[in-house]
Amino acid sequence: MKRRDFITLLGGAAAWPLVVRAQQPERMPRIGVITNFSADDPATQPRLTAFVERLQQLGWTDGRNVRIDIRWSTGDAERTRSDVAELVALACDVILSVGSPTTALLLRATRTVPVVFVQVADPVGAGFAASLAQPGGNATGFAIYEYGIGAKWIELLKEISPGVTRAAILRDSANVAEIAMFGAIQTAAPLLGMELSPIGLSDATEIEREITAFARGSNRGLIVVSGSTAILHREPIIAMAAKYRLPAIYPDYAFVTAGGLISYGPDRLDQYLRAAGYVDRILRGEKAASLPVQASTKYKLAINLKTAKALGLEIPSTLLARADEVIE
Repeated sequence: MKRRDFITLLGGAAAWPLVVRAQQPERMPRIGVITNFSADDPATQPRLTAFVERLQQLGWTDGRNVRIDIRWSTGDAERTRSDVAELVALACDVILSVGSPTTALLLRATRTVPVVFVQVADPVGAGFAASLAQPGGNATGFAIYEYGIGAKWIELLKEISPGVTRAAILRDSANVAEIAMFGAIQTAAPLLGMELSPIGLSDATEIEREITAFARGSNRGLIVVSGSTAILHREPIIAMAAKYRLPAIYPDYAFVTAGGLISYGPDRLDQYLRAAGYVDRILRGEKAASLPVQASTKYKLAINLKTAKALGLEIPSTLLARADEVIE
Protein backbone atom coordinates (compact mmCIF):
# COMPACT_ATOMS: atom_id res chain seq x y z
CA MET A 1 0.00 0.00 0.00
CA LYS A 2 1.24 3.46 -0.89
CA ARG A 3 1.94 5.89 1.94
CA ARG A 4 -0.80 8.19 0.65
CA ASP A 5 -3.35 5.35 0.79
CA PHE A 6 -2.19 4.39 4.27
CA ILE A 7 -2.58 7.95 5.53
CA THR A 8 -6.03 8.06 3.93
CA LEU A 9 -6.99 4.90 5.81
CA LEU A 10 -6.06 6.55 9.10
CA GLY A 11 -7.42 9.94 8.20
CA GLY A 12 -11.03 9.04 7.67
CA ALA A 13 -11.97 11.26 10.57
CA ALA A 14 -11.29 14.34 8.46
CA ALA A 15 -14.28 13.51 6.28
CA TRP A 16 -16.73 13.40 9.18
CA PRO A 17 -18.83 16.55 9.51
CA LEU A 18 -18.11 18.69 12.52
CA VAL A 19 -21.73 18.38 13.57
CA VAL A 20 -21.30 14.61 13.94
CA ARG A 21 -18.30 15.13 16.17
CA ALA A 22 -20.29 17.63 18.20
CA GLN A 23 -22.88 14.92 18.87
CA GLN A 24 -20.26 12.68 20.51
CA PRO A 25 -19.80 14.16 23.98
CA GLU A 26 -18.22 11.04 25.45
CA ARG A 27 -14.46 10.75 25.44
CA MET A 28 -13.20 8.83 22.42
CA PRO A 29 -10.89 5.88 23.28
CA ARG A 30 -7.31 6.36 22.14
CA ILE A 31 -4.92 3.76 20.70
CA GLY A 32 -1.23 4.60 20.53
CA VAL A 33 1.13 2.87 18.12
CA ILE A 34 4.91 3.14 18.23
CA THR A 35 7.31 1.54 15.76
CA ASN A 36 10.97 2.26 15.16
CA PHE A 37 10.53 2.17 11.39
CA SER A 38 9.63 5.05 9.08
CA ALA A 39 6.25 5.82 7.56
CA ASP A 40 7.71 5.05 4.12
CA ASP A 41 9.07 1.63 5.05
CA PRO A 42 7.54 -0.86 2.58
CA ALA A 43 7.69 -3.72 5.09
CA THR A 44 5.97 -1.97 7.99
CA GLN A 45 3.20 -0.20 6.07
CA PRO A 46 1.25 -3.37 5.14
CA ARG A 47 1.47 -4.65 8.71
CA LEU A 48 0.09 -1.51 10.31
CA THR A 49 -2.51 -1.26 7.57
CA ALA A 50 -3.63 -4.81 8.40
CA PHE A 51 -3.76 -3.86 12.10
CA VAL A 52 -5.99 -0.85 11.40
CA GLU A 53 -8.23 -2.79 9.02
CA ARG A 54 -8.65 -5.60 11.54
CA LEU A 55 -9.67 -3.04 14.16
CA GLN A 56 -12.30 -1.77 11.73
CA GLN A 57 -13.64 -5.31 11.35
CA LEU A 58 -13.87 -5.49 15.13
CA GLY A 59 -15.87 -2.26 15.22
CA TRP A 60 -13.19 0.41 15.80
CA THR A 61 -12.81 3.09 13.12
CA ASP A 62 -10.26 5.88 13.49
CA GLY A 63 -12.01 9.24 13.87
CA ARG A 64 -15.42 7.66 14.34
CA ASN A 65 -15.30 5.85 17.66
CA VAL A 66 -11.57 5.62 18.38
CA ARG A 67 -8.49 7.73 17.83
CA ILE A 68 -5.26 6.14 16.57
CA ASP A 69 -2.00 8.00 17.14
CA ILE A 70 1.03 6.53 15.35
CA ARG A 71 4.65 7.41 16.05
CA TRP A 72 7.36 6.39 13.56
CA SER A 73 10.68 6.57 15.40
CA THR A 74 12.82 5.64 12.34
CA GLY A 75 15.36 3.74 14.43
CA ASP A 76 16.56 6.83 16.31
CA ALA A 77 16.93 6.19 20.06
CA GLU A 78 16.32 9.80 21.11
CA ARG A 79 13.27 10.08 18.91
CA THR A 80 11.94 6.80 20.30
CA ARG A 81 12.23 8.11 23.86
CA SER A 82 10.46 11.31 22.85
CA ASP A 83 7.69 9.40 21.07
CA VAL A 84 7.21 7.14 24.09
CA ALA A 85 6.86 10.17 26.36
CA GLU A 86 4.30 11.73 24.00
CA LEU A 87 2.11 8.63 23.84
CA VAL A 88 2.17 8.20 27.61
CA ALA A 89 1.25 11.87 28.06
CA LEU A 90 -1.70 11.44 25.68
CA ALA A 91 -3.26 9.02 28.19
CA CYS A 92 -3.79 6.29 25.60
CA ASP A 93 -6.16 3.50 26.56
CA VAL A 94 -3.79 0.96 25.01
CA ILE A 95 -0.51 1.15 23.07
CA LEU A 96 0.73 -1.20 20.35
CA SER A 97 4.52 -1.50 20.66
CA VAL A 98 6.72 -2.95 17.91
CA GLY A 99 9.93 -4.71 18.95
CA SER A 100 11.86 -5.33 22.16
CA PRO A 101 13.83 -2.04 22.40
CA THR A 102 10.69 0.07 21.97
CA THR A 103 8.72 -2.05 24.44
CA ALA A 104 11.50 -1.78 27.03
CA LEU A 105 11.45 2.02 26.81
CA LEU A 106 7.67 2.09 26.97
CA LEU A 107 7.50 -0.07 30.09
CA ARG A 108 10.10 2.07 31.80
CA ALA A 109 7.86 5.06 31.12
CA THR A 110 4.58 3.53 32.32
CA ARG A 111 3.39 0.59 34.37
CA THR A 112 -0.26 1.57 34.12
CA VAL A 113 -1.09 2.10 30.42
CA PRO A 114 -1.92 -1.29 28.81
CA VAL A 115 0.68 -2.32 26.23
CA VAL A 116 0.29 -4.94 23.48
CA PHE A 117 3.63 -5.84 21.92
CA VAL A 118 4.59 -7.62 18.70
CA GLN A 119 7.95 -8.82 17.37
CA VAL A 120 9.41 -9.46 20.83
CA ALA A 121 11.74 -12.47 21.15
CA ASP A 122 11.76 -13.18 24.91
CA PRO A 123 9.12 -11.20 26.81
CA VAL A 124 9.65 -13.09 30.08
CA GLY A 125 13.44 -12.87 29.96
CA ALA A 126 13.19 -9.18 29.09
CA GLY A 127 10.96 -8.53 32.10
CA PHE A 128 7.91 -7.54 30.05
CA ALA A 129 5.79 -10.36 31.51
CA ALA A 130 5.96 -12.48 34.66
CA SER A 131 5.07 -15.58 32.63
CA LEU A 132 3.57 -16.40 29.26
CA ALA A 133 0.33 -17.70 30.75
CA GLN A 134 -0.10 -14.89 33.29
CA PRO A 135 1.80 -11.72 32.24
CA GLY A 136 0.77 -10.05 35.48
CA GLY A 137 1.64 -6.45 34.61
CA ASN A 138 0.42 -3.92 32.08
CA ALA A 139 1.93 -5.66 29.02
CA THR A 140 1.08 -8.68 26.94
CA GLY A 141 1.37 -9.60 23.29
CA PHE A 142 3.04 -11.87 20.80
CA ALA A 143 6.47 -13.49 21.08
CA ILE A 144 8.07 -13.74 17.69
CA TYR A 145 9.98 -17.03 18.00
CA GLU A 146 12.15 -19.26 20.14
CA TYR A 147 15.93 -18.93 20.10
CA GLY A 148 16.30 -22.35 18.48
CA ILE A 149 15.36 -20.83 15.13
CA GLY A 150 19.05 -19.92 14.83
CA ALA A 151 19.87 -23.58 14.21
CA LYS A 152 17.27 -23.68 11.44
CA TRP A 153 18.87 -20.68 9.71
CA ILE A 154 22.31 -22.27 9.54
CA GLU A 155 20.82 -25.55 8.32
CA LEU A 156 19.02 -23.72 5.50
CA LEU A 157 22.19 -21.85 4.52
CA LYS A 158 24.05 -25.15 4.23
CA GLU A 159 21.19 -26.70 2.28
CA ILE A 160 20.98 -23.89 -0.25
CA SER A 161 24.77 -23.59 -0.60
CA PRO A 162 26.54 -26.80 0.55
CA GLY A 163 29.98 -25.38 -0.20
CA VAL A 164 29.76 -22.72 2.51
CA THR A 165 32.17 -23.45 5.38
CA ARG A 166 32.25 -20.09 7.16
CA ALA A 167 29.28 -17.86 7.95
CA ALA A 168 29.21 -14.27 9.11
CA ILE A 169 26.52 -13.76 11.75
CA LEU A 170 25.09 -10.25 11.53
CA ARG A 171 23.62 -9.40 14.92
CA ASP A 172 23.15 -6.57 17.37
CA SER A 173 25.61 -7.33 20.17
CA ALA A 174 23.59 -5.16 22.57
CA ASN A 175 20.39 -7.15 22.04
CA VAL A 176 20.10 -9.96 24.60
CA ALA A 177 17.72 -11.98 22.42
CA GLU A 178 20.07 -11.84 19.44
CA ILE A 179 22.96 -12.98 21.63
CA ALA A 180 20.89 -16.03 22.59
CA MET A 181 20.07 -16.79 18.96
CA PHE A 182 23.76 -16.53 18.11
CA GLY A 183 24.32 -19.14 20.81
CA ALA A 184 21.88 -21.52 19.06
CA ILE A 185 23.76 -21.03 15.79
CA GLN A 186 27.07 -21.72 17.55
CA THR A 187 25.71 -25.00 18.89
CA ALA A 188 24.62 -26.19 15.43
CA ALA A 189 27.66 -24.96 13.48
CA PRO A 190 30.15 -27.79 14.29
CA LEU A 191 27.61 -30.42 13.25
CA LEU A 192 27.49 -28.82 9.80
CA GLY A 193 31.21 -28.19 9.49
CA MET A 194 30.76 -24.43 9.73
CA GLU A 195 32.89 -21.75 11.34
CA LEU A 196 31.33 -18.48 12.46
CA SER A 197 32.37 -14.82 12.35
CA PRO A 198 30.16 -12.35 14.30
CA ILE A 199 29.57 -8.98 12.64
CA GLY A 200 28.07 -5.89 14.28
CA LEU A 201 25.07 -3.96 13.05
CA SER A 202 25.50 -0.54 14.62
CA ASP A 203 25.37 1.37 11.32
CA ALA A 204 25.77 1.02 7.55
CA THR A 205 29.47 1.95 7.72
CA GLU A 206 30.24 -0.88 10.15
CA ILE A 207 28.23 -3.34 8.06
CA GLU A 208 30.11 -2.42 4.88
CA ARG A 209 33.52 -2.51 6.54
CA GLU A 210 33.06 -5.86 8.28
CA ILE A 211 31.37 -7.67 5.38
CA THR A 212 34.12 -6.43 3.05
CA ALA A 213 36.78 -7.87 5.38
CA PHE A 214 34.87 -11.13 5.83
CA ALA A 215 34.29 -11.64 2.09
CA ARG A 216 38.02 -11.83 1.31
CA GLY A 217 37.98 -15.55 2.07
CA SER A 218 36.35 -18.35 0.09
CA ASN A 219 33.25 -20.48 0.73
CA ARG A 220 31.58 -17.70 2.72
CA GLY A 221 27.94 -17.00 3.54
CA LEU A 222 25.79 -14.72 5.71
CA ILE A 223 23.18 -15.30 8.40
CA VAL A 224 21.24 -12.22 9.48
CA VAL A 225 19.84 -12.62 12.98
CA SER A 226 16.38 -11.18 13.39
CA GLY A 227 15.86 -7.78 14.92
CA SER A 228 14.74 -4.28 14.07
CA THR A 229 18.34 -3.11 13.57
CA ALA A 230 18.90 -5.63 10.80
CA ILE A 231 15.58 -4.77 9.15
CA LEU A 232 16.41 -1.07 9.25
CA HIS A 233 19.72 -1.80 7.47
CA ARG A 234 18.40 -4.44 5.07
CA GLU A 235 19.23 -2.52 1.89
CA PRO A 236 22.99 -2.15 2.53
CA ILE A 237 23.16 -5.74 3.81
CA ILE A 238 21.52 -7.10 0.65
CA ALA A 239 23.70 -4.88 -1.53
CA MET A 240 26.90 -6.14 0.14
CA ALA A 241 25.79 -9.77 -0.18
CA ALA A 242 25.20 -9.22 -3.90
CA LYS A 243 28.48 -7.34 -4.38
CA TYR A 244 30.56 -10.16 -2.90
CA ARG A 245 28.31 -12.98 -4.16
CA LEU A 246 27.58 -14.24 -0.66
CA PRO A 247 24.63 -16.63 -0.18
CA ALA A 248 22.61 -15.24 2.71
CA ILE A 249 19.64 -16.25 4.81
CA TYR A 250 17.42 -13.62 6.38
CA PRO A 251 14.82 -13.64 9.19
CA ASP A 252 12.07 -11.72 7.42
CA TYR A 253 10.27 -11.97 4.08
CA ALA A 254 10.92 -8.24 3.57
CA PHE A 255 14.56 -9.06 2.80
CA VAL A 256 13.63 -11.42 -0.03
CA THR A 257 11.24 -8.98 -1.67
CA ALA A 258 14.10 -6.44 -1.58
CA GLY A 259 16.48 -8.83 -3.40
CA GLY A 260 17.73 -11.15 -0.65
CA LEU A 261 18.26 -14.85 -1.39
CA ILE A 262 16.18 -16.73 1.18
CA SER A 263 14.26 -15.99 4.36
CA TYR A 264 12.70 -18.07 7.08
CA GLY A 265 10.78 -16.69 10.01
CA PRO A 266 7.42 -15.99 11.59
CA ASP A 267 4.62 -14.39 9.61
CA ARG A 268 4.87 -10.91 11.13
CA LEU A 269 1.68 -9.71 9.47
CA ASP A 270 -0.20 -12.38 11.41
CA GLN A 271 1.12 -10.93 14.68
CA TYR A 272 -0.36 -7.52 13.88
CA LEU A 273 -3.74 -9.08 13.09
CA ARG A 274 -3.74 -10.98 16.37
CA ALA A 275 -2.55 -7.86 18.23
CA ALA A 276 -5.64 -6.01 16.96
CA GLY A 277 -7.73 -8.66 18.67
CA TYR A 278 -5.98 -8.02 21.98
CA VAL A 279 -6.37 -4.26 21.60
CA ASP A 280 -10.09 -4.79 21.00
CA ARG A 281 -10.41 -6.93 24.13
CA ILE A 282 -8.58 -4.34 26.26
CA LEU A 283 -10.76 -1.51 24.94
CA ARG A 284 -13.78 -3.60 25.93
CA GLY A 285 -12.59 -3.95 29.50
CA GLU A 286 -10.18 -6.91 29.75
CA LYS A 287 -6.83 -6.50 31.51
CA ALA A 288 -3.47 -6.99 29.82
CA ALA A 289 -2.34 -8.87 32.93
CA SER A 290 -4.80 -11.69 32.23
CA LEU A 291 -4.25 -12.03 28.47
CA PRO A 292 -1.58 -14.71 27.85
CA VAL A 293 1.48 -13.96 25.76
CA GLN A 294 1.16 -15.98 22.57
CA ALA A 295 3.86 -17.49 20.38
CA SER A 296 4.01 -17.29 16.61
CA THR A 297 1.95 -19.97 14.91
CA LYS A 298 2.71 -19.21 11.25
CA TYR A 299 6.17 -19.42 9.67
CA LYS A 300 7.15 -18.50 6.14
CA LEU A 301 9.96 -19.76 3.88
CA ALA A 302 10.62 -17.54 0.85
CA ILE A 303 13.20 -17.89 -1.94
CA ASN A 304 14.29 -15.39 -4.58
CA LEU A 305 15.19 -17.41 -7.70
CA LYS A 306 16.51 -14.35 -9.53
CA THR A 307 19.06 -13.79 -6.75
CA ALA A 308 19.93 -17.50 -6.70
CA LYS A 309 20.63 -17.39 -10.43
CA ALA A 310 22.85 -14.30 -10.02
CA LEU A 311 24.85 -16.20 -7.38
CA GLY A 312 25.10 -19.31 -9.57
CA LEU A 313 23.12 -21.42 -7.12
CA GLU A 314 20.86 -24.32 -8.06
CA ILE A 315 18.08 -24.46 -5.49
CA PRO A 316 17.31 -28.06 -4.44
CA SER A 317 13.87 -29.17 -5.58
CA THR A 318 13.11 -30.40 -2.06
CA LEU A 319 13.68 -26.87 -0.72
CA LEU A 320 11.55 -25.31 -3.46
CA ALA A 321 8.75 -27.72 -2.61
CA ARG A 322 8.80 -26.54 1.02
CA ALA A 323 8.81 -22.83 0.15
CA ASP A 324 5.70 -20.79 0.90
CA GLU A 325 6.67 -18.24 -1.74
CA VAL A 326 9.10 -18.29 -4.65
CA ILE A 327 10.02 -15.00 -6.34
CA GLU A 328 11.08 -15.48 -9.96
